[in-house]
Amino acid sequence: MASTSQRHDGRDGLSSALDTDIQVITRARDTSGIPPAQDAFDSAGALLTTIRDPMFNKQEYVDLGRLCAGVCRALDRGSKGRRLDEVSPLALEAIGELTTTVATIQREIVKLGKRNAASQVLHAKNDKDNIAAWSRDLNRILHIFNTELSIMLVADGHRNTSTGRGGAIDQHRTTQASVSLGESPPPPPRACFGRDKLIEEIVGLAENLEPVALIGAGGIGQTSIALAVLHHDRIKDRFGDNRRFIRCDRFPASHLHFLARISQVIGAGVENPEDLTPLRPFLSSREMILFLDNAESILDPQGADSQKITATVEELSRFKNICLGITSRITTVPPHCKRPVIPTLSVESACEIFYAIYSNGGRSEVISDLLRQLDFHALSITLLATTAAQNVWDCDRLAKEWDARRVQVLQTPDKDSLAATIELSLGSPTFRQLVPPSEPHQPVPRSKFHRLAASPAFSKFIPSPILRKLDPFPIPREISPRARELLEVVAFFPQGIDEKNLDWLFPTTPNRKDIFDKFCVLSLTHRNNGFITMLAPIRDYLCPLDPESSPLLCATKHHYFTRLSVHLDPHTPEFQEAEWIKSEDVNVEHLLDVFVSIDPGACEVWDVCCHFMKHLYWHKPQNTLLGSKIEDLPDGHQSKANCLFELSRLFGSIGNRAEKKRLLTHTLTLQKEKGDDARVAQTLLFLCGVNRTLGLFTEGIRQAEEALEIYKRRRDTIDQAQCLNDLAWLLLEDEQLDGAETAASCAIDLIPEKGQEFLLSESHHTLGRIYHRKGEKEKALDHFETALQIASRFNWQHSLFWIRYAMAFLFSSEGEFGTANTHIQQAKSHAVDNAYDLGFAMQQQARLCFWQLRLQDPRSEGLAALEIYERLGAAKDAGDCRELLQEIEQVTQSQSVSGKSDSSASPSLLCSAWCTVWLTLLRR
Repeated sequence: MASTSQRHDGRDGLSSALDTDIQVITRARDTSGIPPAQDAFDSAGALLTTIRDPMFNKQEYVDLGRLCAGVCRALDRGSKGRRLDEVSPLALEAIGELTTTVATIQREIVKLGKRNAASQVLHAKNDKDNIAAWSRDLNRILHIFNTELSIMLVADGHRNTSTGRGGAIDQHRTTQASVSLGESPPPPPRACFGRDKLIEEIVGLAENLEPVALIGAGGIGQTSIALAVLHHDRIKDRFGDNRRFIRCDRFPASHLHFLARISQVIGAGVENPEDLTPLRPFLSSREMILFLDNAESILDPQGADSQKITATVEELSRFKNICLGITSRITTVPPHCKRPVIPTLSVESACEIFYAIYSNGGRSEVISDLLRQLDFHALSITLLATTAAQNVWDCDRLAKEWDARRVQVLQTPDKDSLAATIELSLGSPTFRQLVPPSEPHQPVPRSKFHRLAASPAFSKFIPSPILRKLDPFPIPREISPRARELLEVVAFFPQGIDEKNLDWLFPTTPNRKDIFDKFCVLSLTHRNNGFITMLAPIRDYLCPLDPESSPLLCATKHHYFTRLSVHLDPHTPEFQEAEWIKSEDVNVEHLLDVFVSIDPGACEVWDVCCHFMKHLYWHKPQNTLLGSKIEDLPDGHQSKANCLFELSRLFGSIGNRAEKKRLLTHTLTLQKEKGDDARVAQTLLFLCGVNRTLGLFTEGIRQAEEALEIYKRRRDTIDQAQCLNDLAWLLLEDEQLDGAETAASCAIDLIPEKGQEFLLSESHHTLGRIYHRKGEKEKALDHFETALQIASRFNWQHSLFWIRYAMAFLFSSEGEFGTANTHIQQAKSHAVDNAYDLGFAMQQQARLCFWQLRLQDPRSEGLAALEIYERLGAAKDAGDCRELLQEIEQVTQSQSVSGKSDSSASPSLLCSAWCTVWLTLLRR
């Protein structure tokens, strides 16, 4: 129980406050020139004198008296220096109502004092209700005074402007500032690097009173941008002190709290409004810019008062005299809000943010690389720079800490952290609602940061005493485990998740499309070229440390593996369906890379690696990061030979024939050790093919004959036909034309008319080349046409490309360059999905243009081909292309010096030179 002296001290404090208010009211009464206002001040003075009596000196009465004093202060500000005829009728009516209301309150309080103790106890509840009603009446009158005050000030400004332009605007601003109510916005950020263009765009929208919403993931700088706009010179000129800023995460997310905060910030003076009705006159009385910061706290569709709050915000956006600004992580904002895109920071702006905090002897490319890994995320850059500066790390040390601990580095001693920002989004009502009804709550799987931070070994990775104080961040228990696991899967894949594949990736997750839509609404993810992905810092935070501990990720892996394990046959519909790998190759490569690292001895994963390389070979020829891991496998590993074989084919598809031969030779050794004749013969066939392209015909012929003996022994006629076809090519290149014709003809005899159309087309293609070399043009064209018809029927683009190329060779050797060029153009159309084929076709077209000595510049095709070869790592072809470009350059320069072209060169000389070039290329 409080002591007697303490109670006396409390009463003395209340009495002192009331004495001050009585003195202010008395002075206002003495200086007022408006009789009705003088009456109101008299009534108010009498009320406060009554309340000062010890009998009524209780908190609820004192609060009522101080509210009355506040109304009198507003009246004093509005009436000071004015005549009766300058006061609006509405204000006069309010002054009269104030006098009557205060007098009534004073009379009722005096009556209360005359009741005995028992009566006071009996009527206690009624007394509280009466005090609440009187407070509402006084608040309403206060609102009228504030509104009329603003209108009178605006009228003063107009009068000042009409009497003269000089100094009129400044006088208006000074008057407005002297009586401005409400709260000023927080100070602007020290710097807002890389956002000048965006800020100018928002300022322009604000000047037109357009509602604006800045939406994006946490930490991209929405709040800094909003404050920079509020403190922009043009905004200050336009709105003066009517620039307001409300942090929506600083009060409970209820409609009443939101309305009370609006009233407080804008200075309306209305306490505890229940809707916008009492605020509308004040809001409509002046131009204002109002920013709702972190509005996701109140605009979440799953919040308790979401409908009422959304309706209120939507109404605020419709005021013609208000520019409503919103910063939010969620997209549920009023429909007419302009949504300027917050672009990714440039590397220069990101560096400016970093070095504004961390300065350690100049800039470093190491830091630029770290900032790229952060996707130039503003908050992450700030946290990284702060941590480095506080620990006095140099650039190399910072890079090592980042490599070792990644997202744990993004925390400062005062607990500002990326984790806290992300967990705020994960704790939103919308995220908590993402629990499929059929799934019970399970223990929430921890991200890599949570598990590592909680481990006993964590401290040894943290040399800084400051960072040793880090605690694992709590995960809200009510968060949907399934939803979080879905986010972890998105975070695991570098590209994110292809939105078209949600059904087969997450077949057991109900409402999966709706859940991923909600992730985007919450700005946890975003859409990019058909993929649902996330910013690098968020991805790094949510990615599971141990992929095998995530049941959903393991299920996703199984779905990928099942889809990769189909048999690829160009003749079947499944072949075209496998084109999905074109867009998902990075994800699949990462998935395989992670799981072969976890368990290098697992044959299942390596078998899927073989399938993956087959998909790349047929649909997206390119190198793979898995190559080094395949070669690092011990020779005794069950899957190594198969992986090396598929890897060799992949190198061949991008033109790296020397590497293809090296890998095939290693594969052959392993297959012979296993005693697998079928695989030995297959590898021999591929080796003889690569030796042919390298000009090693004798070695290739020996390998083809060795493979043929194995197939004869196995009585496999189809493989014998394939082997004979390859042998015919080698004999053709070795100028053994009769032997080549015999081998190719025998191959056709062994092939059935149906079921082996691809091999049949290749054999006719081979015979066409042989007859061309023997000078029998008509026979060559017949076989080319037959091969073309079969390949066209099945739409085999790669085969069509090489047949067209062979026909171009035939016509160019006959001097029919126009027809040859037509076939090269058609060959290019078949190489759209094969970069190497396209580069080869461009190179040959450059040669055609060059040898025809046309006026057009052949360099463009040659340069395009060179770019493709360099991108694919096809060094030999790139070197040939550079030689061609040098030759073109020399001829072009000689023509420029002489002032004429060599168009008089003999056709026979041109044909001879052309054939020499094409014969060399044919061996490729």
